[in-house]
Amino acid sequence: MRLGYVIIHVPDVPAALAFYERAFGFERRFVAPGDQYGELQTGGTALAFAAEALIAQYDLGVRANRADQAPAGVEIGLVTDDVAAAYAKAVAEGASPAKPPAEKPWGQTVAYVRDLNGFLVEICSPIGA
Repeated sequence: MRLGYVIIHVPDVPAALAFYERAFGFERRFVAPGDQYGELQTGGTALAFAAEALIAQYDLGVRANRADQAPAGVEIGLVTDDVAAAYAKAVAEGASPAKPPAEKPWGQTVAYVRDLNGFLVEICSPIGA
């Protein structure tokens, strides 16, 4: 078993892909015809976006991510050696600041932003760095 991808359900897949490309520097890996699904290459695991209309078809009762609501109980963690610069770039590209960079007792630097749909993104240094 391995983690192949994480899927975030969004109202606008092309907009989400473009945001993550600008804010975090990821490259597009795949976009399905019709723009209802797309993936970004992030290393060993792809970050994917699917149109909310697709998940609605499965009747799973998923709550939509919205910037004007509290974030869902999940986040993605993006690891970088320069948390402060990555945080500043993300905010400059339209991310909403949630928590500025701070050093944790175990030595890791961690910051939080919310993407254009309100999804929570952790920006952190490697553990033990």
